[in-house]
Amino acid sequence: MGNILYILAVILVIAWLVGFFAFHLGNLIHILLVIAIVAVLLRLIRGSAR
Repeated sequence: MGNILYILAVILVIAWLVGFFAFHLGNLIHILLVIAIVAVLLRLIRGSAR
């Protein structure tokens, strides 16, 4: 499960960079990027708490 979150975060970062520099897709990709960062942080916090 943890690997999927990291893969998703990397994909969203790449999509954010493409959208930011090439297509200017708007706020949707930025919201998805924030969600990915929060998911990774939650995974790190929960993983270290165990």
